[in-house]
Amino acid sequence: MTTTTPAATDNFAAPIEDRYFEDYVPDTVHVFGSITLTEQDILEFAGRFDTQSFHTDPAAAQAGPFEGLIASGWHTAAVMMRLYADNYLSKVASLASPGVDEMRWQRPVRPGDTLSVRATVARARLSRSKPDRGLVHTDVEVLNQHGETVLTMTIMNMLQRRP
Repeated sequence: MTTTTPAATDNFAAPIEDRYFEDYVPDTVHVFGSITLTEQDILEFAGRFDTQSFHTDPAAAQAGPFEGLIASGWHTAAVMMRLYADNYLSKVASLASPGVDEMRWQRPVRPGDTLSVRATVARARLSRSKPDRGLVHTDVEVLNQHGETVLTMTIMNMLQRRP
């Protein structure tokens, strides 16, 4: 797996090391990171976590419904999380996530595909019960090197307010 960081669209007012709830402004779009998956990456992940033949056996995968080896959707989600944590999610104010909504695998990821993330701040609201934090809803798209969407989801994150 090769990790690189191409030119990003970074509309944040603060760097990730000083990013708080207030810095996640609704309707802003952030594009970041890239990870290229090799055949070996796909085989290793699938061998441990998703042992379906179209993820683990190149010969069987060629005769299967995708006509070739594809990454597990969970592998794609794990790549998204790496890019999201490294580039988007605050290093100082993240308090956890209550969950993810509407995760969808849109198209297969194949050996050699390079994935990046486009994150759109959909909503941000202050907590009603805990005034030191807020909840940010982010619409996430994982894109391949052709700009095609391979995975979508909405992630919720609790973040501390700026002290």
